[in-house]
Order: sequence, then structure tokens, then C-alpha cells
Amino acid sequence: MARQNTVFKEAYNRYAVALRTDTALPSEPEIAAQLGVSRSTARAILTRLSEEGIIRWNKRQKIVLRQPTDHDLFPSEETDSLHDIIERSFMQRILADDAAPGMQINELELAREIGTGTTSVREFLIRFSRFGLIEKRPNSHWTLKGFTREFALELADVREMFELHSAAEFGRLPRDNQSWADLAAMRDEHHAMLADINQRFKDFSVLDERFHLLIHRASKNRFIADFYDAIAIVFHYHYQWNKTAARQRNERAIHEHLDYIAALESGDQAAIETACRAHLHSARQTLLQSLPQVATESA
Repeated sequence: MARQNTVFKEAYNRYAVALRTDTALPSEPEIAAQLGVSRSTARAILTRLSEEGIIRWNKRQKIVLRQPTDHDLFPSEETDSLHDIIERSFMQRILADDAAPGMQINELELAREIGTGTTSVREFLIRFSRFGLIEKRPNSHWTLKGFTREFALELADVREMFELHSAAEFGRLPRDNQSWADLAAMRDEHHAMLADINQRFKDFSVLDERFHLLIHRASKNRFIADFYDAIAIVFHYHYQWNKTAARQRNERAIHEHLDYIAALESGDQAAIETACRAHLHSARQTLLQSLPQVATESA
């Protein structure tokens, strides 16, 4: 339900800001197709617009009465892009405890779980399939392929090349750039998690994903940002494959992140490269140790 609520809020904001006074709105199926959401979500959007006095909804007739204001919209912290929502749900599904090579992924089931339309889910899966981790089957089905040692090593090589570039670019950002404030806030989050590591070590994968995404965004390189999909899947969610010594492993990674953050904040390019390489080397070793035995042996 939480995912569906987020999809609704994100889609509501997108639709509301595009409304123009005195215009007639199309049918629910057309709105659903336009936004890439389910019909029930489209209906919920219309219901809220009507309740807020933004539209007049009389059976099939829907007329915009006024322009929505900022007060009518959900705050940004309550919304994520539809792509982010689908990606997060997809990652959680394929890396669940019982996920294994050969597992079937159904577009319709995934769309229902998220609360979005199948078209958006299908587009995401097609886009993601180029990494070779899933394969298309007939009748809207996909098959999860195994994560092999060879795949992991290739991905680690490319990741190191991209992240070294992104980290260097981050260090060159102007000091008034919002990314520095975001990095400081993330530093505080790391310290807070470290202070309660026994209870919160399982939450590290999400913090890890956000930290590296912040660094990659500094590159302003569309190919690096695109490649991050595969990085997030393999590096930041591999913790679920092997839970042995998870607390100690995550605690060590937090300390490495803090060293990395300190190097970034120093602006010293040599220190940034040293901290980045040290963390990526550790991440590579942890990934290889965490690969399922079957996948490792099949490489």
C-alpha cells in the first residue's frame, strides 16, 4: 500500500501542475495511459482533484475550475519518480531470500504490487534487460538469470572507472552546490547508523545506494547515470545473498564511507582517489565473497 500511495502522490503532482483552467479532462483510461499508472490510481487522482475544488466532476464531464497551487501538491519528500519506484520494487523482488536463477517475473503481478500500469513496468524491464540479468519470455514473463563471478568482475571493473571519475568531479563542485549540503547530511546519517549499528545494520544497503548515487550524479554524465541501475542491483543489494558477518561487514563499510566523505570534503584530489580506490577494492572483495555458491561455481 505504501508503494501504491507513493505512485499516486507522484502521479497526482505531475498531472495537477499541467492542468489549465476551463479545460475538459479526458477519460480515466486516457489519463491512466498518459501518466503510466493503473485506472484505479487515475480515479484516485480525479477524486482528490474534485475534493480540493480544482475540477468539477459530473459523471463523464470533468472541467478544470482553477490552477493548482503549491499548497495543493504533495511535498517532494513524499514523492519519487515512477522509474525509482519501479526500480526499487523490482530490486527488492529479485533479491529476496527465495529469489534464484530461473525465477519468473510477471509484468502484471509486478505492476499490481506497485500500483502502476503494465506499460511502465514493461519499459523498465526492457531497459534493464540489456545488462543480461533478466531474459524476456512469452506472455509478459521474464526469467531471472544467475549472477556469475565473471559478470561481477566485469561490472566491478566498469564501476571503478566510472566512480573514480564521478568522485573527482564531486571534489571540483563549487562550495555553494547543494551536493555539499547533501553530503554533510549523509555524513550525519552514517554517524547515526554507526551509533546504533546492532539494531540498524540491516538498513545499510539503502544508505549505501543513496551515498553512491549522490557521487555519481556529480559527473552529470548520462551514461554513468544510466549504468547506475546495474550497480545498484549488484553492489548495493548483494548483502541479501550472504548474511554471514553482515553486521561487521556493514560497520566496516560505514567507516570506509566516512573516510571517503572526509576526503571529498577536503577537496584534495589525491586523497579522494585514495579513499575511493580503497572503498571500491573492499566492495569488490565483499561482492565476490557474497556471491551465491551456485553462481560462483557456474562461472
